Amino acid sequence: MKEQQWSENVILVDADYVDKVAFDLIVNFERMIGRPIPKADMARWLECVALDGGIRPAEKKDVKEERSVQVVLLHKKNQMENFMPGNYGELDGKAFTGELGEFLISCVVVEDMVTMEDLFIDSMQVISNAAEVRRLIVVPDAEHIYNKVREGLRHADDEKRITVLAMQPMRGGNFRQEILGYSLMAALGIRADEIKE
Repeated sequence: MKEQQWSENVILVDADYVDKVAFDLIVNFERMIGRPIPKADMARWLECVALDGGIRPAEKKDVKEERSVQVVLLHKKNQMENFMPGNYGELDGKAFTGELGEFLISCVVVEDMVTMEDLFIDSMQVISNAAEVRRLIVVPDAEHIYNKVREGLRHADDEKRITVLAMQPMRGGNFRQEILGYSLMAALGIRADEIKE
């Protein structure tokens, strides 16, 4: 990863963790709202995550802005069971264009010689230190490695906009925070009016 040329906007994801959270939301919301919940729409989720990270649509509709968002999905499993598409072989090297620009997806398997935790933190630090990266959005397994994420981003360049998505607010850190559940609910098609009492 050190030799790679990065986009200005990068999303780094612990894909196995996000897939587990999506499963938990599906199970809980199916019971709560009484209808089947489809798999999460991968493109919709990535666009919501990008919005949470501060990426906005181009100001003028008639001006085609050349913006790319590089997505790195770290995983141990063969696929995301609760996303569509969710097969890493089908996602790797693919791209889609949305309202926010072109999303370029790379899937990186976590080999047995390294842990997900170590690869995630190392990748996060390499990306956050890359001169060309202006915006980094990080989706870690915050329940288990948040302190390492906070420590790993402690010396990140203040000029960069870094956002960490977690299921609940976490303390400290020189970065922005957003709630992961909101982007997942949007990708799962769960509407706000369905969960109001």
